[in-house]
Amino acid sequence: MSITLTENAARHIRQQLLKREKGFALRVGIKKSGCSGFSYTFDYADEITSNDQLFESHEAKIVVDMSNLPYLDGSQIDFTKDGLNCSFKFINPNIDNTCGCGDSFSIKEAAKL
Repeated sequence: MSITLTENAARHIRQQLLKREKGFALRVGIKKSGCSGFSYTFDYADEITSNDQLFESHEAKIVVDMSNLPYLDGSQIDFTKDGLNCSFKFINPNIDNTCGCGDSFSIKEAAKL
C-alpha cells in the first residue's frame, strides 16, 4: 500500500502544520457523500492510533485510517493553485467516475473488495 505526495503538497502540509504549531501530519480519508458516492476528508493528525497507517513523502507525513486504504492505495496527492483557488488534487487509480461538479467520486469494484 502506498500514498505519495508531490513536492507542492508536501510543502503546503509542512507550512500549515508550522502555522498551527501542533500536529505532525495531515489526516486523509474518504466519506460517503455527494452525488457519486464518496468525497475526500482532511484533518490534522495530532496522534496516530493502531488503526492508522503513516506515509511520508518529501519530509511531510500523512495518516490514513486502514479502513480507507483500499480506496486510496496508489494515490498521489498534489496541491494546486488557480488564481485565488487552491486545493489538494488526488490522482487516484481507484476512482471509477466523478460527478459533474468534481466534488465526489465512485470507486472501482476491485477497490471495494
